[in-house]
Amino acid sequence: MRILYAGLLLCVALIGLAALHFMQPSREALVRQANAEGELRIYGNADTDAVQPLIDSFRARHPGIAIRYEDINSTALNARFLAETAEGRPGADLVWSSAMDLQAKLINDGYAQSYRSPEASALPASAVWRDMGYGVTAEPVGFVYNKRLIAPDQVPRTHEALERLLRDRHDALMGQVITYDPARSNLGYLTLTQDFAITRDTRSLLQAIAGARPQLSTMTTPMIDAVAEGRAAIAYNALLPYAVERAETDARIGIVLPEDYTIVVSRVAFIARDARHPAAAKLFLDHMLSREGQTLLARQWLPPMRTDLAAGGLEAERARPIRGGPQLFVNLDPVKRRRFLADWDAILAEGAAAK
Repeated sequence: MRILYAGLLLCVALIGLAALHFMQPSREALVRQANAEGELRIYGNADTDAVQPLIDSFRARHPGIAIRYEDINSTALNARFLAETAEGRPGADLVWSSAMDLQAKLINDGYAQSYRSPEASALPASAVWRDMGYGVTAEPVGFVYNKRLIAPDQVPRTHEALERLLRDRHDALMGQVITYDPARSNLGYLTLTQDFAITRDTRSLLQAIAGARPQLSTMTTPMIDAVAEGRAAIAYNALLPYAVERAETDARIGIVLPEDYTIVVSRVAFIARDARHPAAAKLFLDHMLSREGQTLLARQWLPPMRTDLAAGGLEAERARPIRGGPQLFVNLDPVKRRRFLADWDAILAEGAAAK
């Protein structure tokens, strides 16, 4: 009886695998379908120049597929995608954003379609969620500073050291700190909520930042520009790949991967549920996750997610990758978000009132 039962289980498993294989089109069939579609529309928030080598490489392989890539701020990207979907208008086939929480919520709410990429086995398990969301990059968040305004022996290497610097040099650094505005930047909101999840000391650090009456930004590039030009001495929680690229040609910029902990953000991609060109989107997603695609992104300062490629020198023990999944959008609950931002506003107001 046990042998018969085991045999039945094996048969069921084999039938399931055969059915899965049947449902998943062959590579040749996928390419034919993508070529028939002839088009691919991508919404992302990585700089177009950084993504261009990846697009060019894909076009060389699939010249019959025209690609339209639009670089959109993560908050605006999310709003536009939702509006177009609700109205039934043509929109993105592939959505790729650093707003991990918004991406997770879109997937959870049914806006993505399932696709098991053949490249998934080369990714950490945490980078693939429900065969829908794929973490494509592993980008550290840290400090960017102006080398003229912050002496080498004063460069903060930890969050605690940054707080100490802001308190010790309070007058000199007044108005000289820049960070994301969490009310207008989803990345800023995401990283700040992660700070609080990692350590209770975050409130004390934010109070020190508030006391310096910080400049607030919605995007990374203006933050780096401000530091390079001396309009700010230090940027907090900046997405570092942009800064690393700039520092290659700009000696004014210094970069810190905090030694106590370094948050790591991933740009998450998914294929839209209502994609008009789903086969082309699948091919491009595979290309993004391939060794060739990940290497091309890495050359543009977008560190790879693949486990068989170097991630850029960040020691694993201090890396704090933001994991995908439903836990990410807990802080998107309207009540929680309002409370968090009200607390942030109160901290800023206290800092502005302090002498």
